Amino acid sequence: MTENLLEKVVSLCKRRGFIFPGSEIYGGLKGTWDYGPLGAELKFNLKEAWWDYMVKQRENVFGVNASILMNPKVWEASGHVESFTDPLIECKTCNERFRADKPADIKEHENVHIKKKEKVSWTEPKQFNILVEAKLGVVEGEKTTVYLRGEITQGVHVNFKNVVDSMHPKIPFGVAQVGKAFRNEITPRNFIFRSREFEQMEMQTYVKPDEKEAMDMFEFMKDLRMKWYLMLGMNKNKLRFREHAPDERAHYARAAWDIEYETPWGWDEAEGIHHRGDWDLSRHSKFSGQDLSYFDQETKERFIPWVIETSAGAERPLLYFLLDAYAEEGERVVLKLHPKLAPYKAAIFPLLKNKPELVEKARGIYRELKIDFNVVWDDRGNIGKRYYAQDEIGTPACITVDFQTLEDDTVTIRDRDTMKQERISIKDIKSLLHDKQK
Repeated sequence: MTENLLEKVVSLCKRRGFIFPGSEIYGGLKGTWDYGPLGAELKFNLKEAWWDYMVKQRENVFGVNASILMNPKVWEASGHVESFTDPLIECKTCNERFRADKPADIKEHENVHIKKKEKVSWTEPKQFNILVEAKLGVVEGEKTTVYLRGEITQGVHVNFKNVVDSMHPKIPFGVAQVGKAFRNEITPRNFIFRSREFEQMEMQTYVKPDEKEAMDMFEFMKDLRMKWYLMLGMNKNKLRFREHAPDERAHYARAAWDIEYETPWGWDEAEGIHHRGDWDLSRHSKFSGQDLSYFDQETKERFIPWVIETSAGAERPLLYFLLDAYAEEGERVVLKLHPKLAPYKAAIFPLLKNKPELVEKARGIYRELKIDFNVVWDDRGNIGKRYYAQDEIGTPACITVDFQTLEDDTVTIRDRDTMKQERISIKDIKSLLHDKQK
């Protein structure tokens, strides 16, 4: 199944309303994706699980939501205008462009031409800036060039002074953000793995400029982030840490590690943990003319804090959770998503949809559960087909109202993963669903 696992997940996502090609009725736009009813719920749950774990459950961590459009000088200060580039080569046969530092993509493209018995040759590499430009203003010829942010990181750093002045945090402290970013990717690939529009989930932790304190925080963050994937049920044998080689690291990075997942195309990045030193605040202080230092009330010292960053996209973990959860068991396809991530927490069935008394009772349970959980009503076809339909979209529990329910207020609840069924009281349903979320 591993060989065509990605293909099967892509098919399921389209068929069951998770993810569609962007603006599909117009032929689509490469590297863009639209999230359908179930995909929107799954992505929301993923981001909420990240925010709850990284912000709500931790002390001295604050959230921001910075603008996508920023003063262009931000990107000069961050180095993106100058160095946010990829080496680009162009196939002389078909004029398609590829990153020169991705030999696997180049080889795959060459094989397409070789099969057609066509000669393949390439242009010399050229640098290609992947920031997405936009124009602001109402008068043609007088519009200002701005950029759709290439990362959400800088929105935190330019608000460092605002956060310190308004919240008075004690160092070390964290600032978190979840939001959209855009990159003019040369070769979007592997479904949502590499897209031109995506969301990021990042934590910038500000620490004293002390190497031991910084590396202690770095190791703490590595451990914290790995635990998040495991907590949400990802197979630990498919996760690993990988340290960046010196020539991979950004010039300002003092340390950089990735959490990687074993995908159908090999090990690839899930997220990065980076020791950024004082690069960000020093650069923004220099380019803006603002003092972005921190005064420690306890030690009476003033310094530019160092930054320990955790940076994940929303799309890559989402894809990995789908790949990890997909299973084929006999005649059924099942997504064994953690209940925290599952789009629906339970499905409510009347045993027979043509029996008003069963429908009315089931509707009452559905309305009551809807207050606390995202549950779905399903009365199509026979019970077996309904079970399999809910298995395929990852619904952890199916609740059936039958004639015994009318007599003793009990229902049948079926577990998605084990397919085990048990009889429980209606009054116990909420506590059981709450327990599944843990």
